[in-house]
Amino acid sequence: MAERSYVPAASRDVFLPAYDPIMRLLGFRRALMPLMAQAGLLRGDSVLDIGCGTGTLAILIKQHYPDVTVTGLDPDPRALARAARKVARAGVTVHFDRGFADALEYGDATFDHVFSSMMFHHLRKNDRFKVLTEVRRVLKPGGRLEFLDFAGGAHGLLAHVLHGRQASPAATDWLLLRMREAGFAEARQLATRPTIAGAIAYYEAVTAPP
Repeated sequence: MAERSYVPAASRDVFLPAYDPIMRLLGFRRALMPLMAQAGLLRGDSVLDIGCGTGTLAILIKQHYPDVTVTGLDPDPRALARAARKVARAGVTVHFDRGFADALEYGDATFDHVFSSMMFHHLRKNDRFKVLTEVRRVLKPGGRLEFLDFAGGAHGLLAHVLHGRQASPAATDWLLLRMREAGFAEARQLATRPTIAGAIAYYEAVTAPP
């Protein structure tokens, strides 16, 4: 994989050991449960978690849905190493790849579901449409993007500390429009939830059925 710049999972490498405890303390781990529930995962589904970081969501999915195949993707090798150790402790099977969400090295129509959790705001604005287009490409007909991020620009100083200077999410209308322009047949916001770091929102985008 060609070397490129990226925002580490914890904004700075030095913060990585504290990242999981802080996210748990702030309630972000609990916030992942509705994201999993909205997906309606079925036995045999294939799942990709882009920007998986230290693997928290990927592991939760496998623990709650042991009959699905889970792959996590992230450009941060330190975060992936921590994710691998967490998987070993959890006693589940999750495959992790190092890579970038705007250049997915998977074939067309590979996955039933793609998850994105608190990752999109890390991206430069020009890269966001590329990511959505790549996600659409690797989803099967009728596949779904399950998406969680800060809601409509509502975030404060703590969000910047935890998630870096890129923490400037697009407004809801802009995001839903970009999802449709990327080729999704449907895109909608499902819910919002307050957190100490600011309001977060749950989205879902669906590809056209076969």
